[in-house]
Amino acid sequence: MSVPAIDIVSASEDEGASLPAWVYRDPEFHELEKELIFRSSWQLVCHLNDIPRCGDYYSFEFLGQSVIVLRGEDGGVRSFHNACRHRAARLLDGSHGHCGRRITCPYHAWTYGLDGRLLAFPQRESFKGLDRQRHGLVPLEQEIFMGFIFVRFAPHPPGSSARTPSVRQMAGPYLDELAAYRLEDLVPQGRVTLRPRAVNWKNVADNYSDGLHIPVAHPGLTRLLGDSYRVEAAPWIDKMWGRLRDARSGNWSEGRYQTLLPPVAHLPEERQRTWLYFKLWPNVAFDIYPDQIDFMQFLPISPTETLIREIAYVHPDERREMRAARYLNWRINRQVNREDTELIERVQAGMASDSYTVGPLGENEVCLRSFARRIRTMIPESRLPCAPGKGWSVHRHER
Repeated sequence: MSVPAIDIVSASEDEGASLPAWVYRDPEFHELEKELIFRSSWQLVCHLNDIPRCGDYYSFEFLGQSVIVLRGEDGGVRSFHNACRHRAARLLDGSHGHCGRRITCPYHAWTYGLDGRLLAFPQRESFKGLDRQRHGLVPLEQEIFMGFIFVRFAPHPPGSSARTPSVRQMAGPYLDELAAYRLEDLVPQGRVTLRPRAVNWKNVADNYSDGLHIPVAHPGLTRLLGDSYRVEAAPWIDKMWGRLRDARSGNWSEGRYQTLLPPVAHLPEERQRTWLYFKLWPNVAFDIYPDQIDFMQFLPISPTETLIREIAYVHPDERREMRAARYLNWRINRQVNREDTELIERVQAGMASDSYTVGPLGENEVCLRSFARRIRTMIPESRLPCAPGKGWSVHRHER
C-alpha cells in the first residue's frame, strides 16, 4: 500500500539518495553536528504549567550543558545556565523542583534572584571592584510557543550569518491547525521518561517521519488508521496524520480505544478522530491525539547512542471514558514503540555493512528527502558516499 505524500519544499540535485551510512556512526561527523546543528537549534525544556508557582524550576541537560527554567516573582519565565558565576558549581539539582525566592549556591553561598541577578555573596570585602550586575546568571535565548518553553545556545550556526528561524516561524504552515488543540492549557501527565537507544539520533528522526513502514511494520496502526495515513514535508517541520477507522479493530486495546474515546469539546469535528504527528527540526516531535499530546526529543549522546526524552500532556478531564482512552492509548503506543525500537536497531546495525553506502529515496519519501536536504546544506561533507580520512573535520576549511 502506498502512502500519499506532499512535498512543499523545492527539490535539489541529490534528492534521490539517502544520507550515507557513515554519517550515522562517524565520531567526527557527530561532533560537527553538535556544533553546527544543535547549538543553534531550539530545544524544548518544559511547559509553562510544569512550573506554575513562583520559585518552580525545570532543568534540562544537553550537549554537556545544564539549563534551568525558572518562574519568577513577577510571574515571568526565564532560562539560565545552571552554573554559579563564582566557581561554576551546579546550582539546582534534579529534573524539577521548587527553590523558593532565592537560589543559593551550595558551594560558597553566592545567592541569586529568580531573575538571575546576583544578590549576595560572603566576604564581599575580599572581592574588591566586583560588579554584581556583570556576575548574574547567564541567560539563554528563550521562546515560548503555545505554552511550551524552548531554549537555544546560539542564534545561528558558527560561520554562518543565517539565523535559524523561531519556533513559531518553523511551525508557521500549521499554526491555525495547532491552535485548535489549545496547547497553552495543557498540564503534565506523569513525568519525563528517558529511554536510551543504541542508535544514531538521525535514525530515530528518519523513522519518526517515515510513512512507508507504517503498513509494513505497525499492524496496530494499520488496523486503527487503515489507508488514511499521510505525510507532508514543509521546510522546517514534517506532518504525518491519519483518521481512526469506523470498523472496530479485533485487538482488545485498539477496539476499546475506538469505542471509548469520548468527544472533545474544543476540537472541531474533523479532529475528533484524527491522530496527528509533527516533527520540528531537528529533533523535537509532537504526537497529537484527541485525548492527549506527547512530546519526544531525540538527544544525541554519541555517534551510536540516543536518549529519547518524552512526556505526555493532557487537558484536565475526569470523565471515566477519557481516563480509559488515555490508558488504552498508552498500551497501543507502547507496542508501537517496541516495533520502532527493533526497526531502528536493525537499521543502525546495517549502517556498518560494507555493502551499504546510500540508498534510493522514492518520490513520496518527502520527509526523509527534506531532512537529508537540510543536513547536506549544513554539513556539505554528508554528500560524500564514504567518510573522508581521519581528521577531516579539523581540516575541512583548509580545502
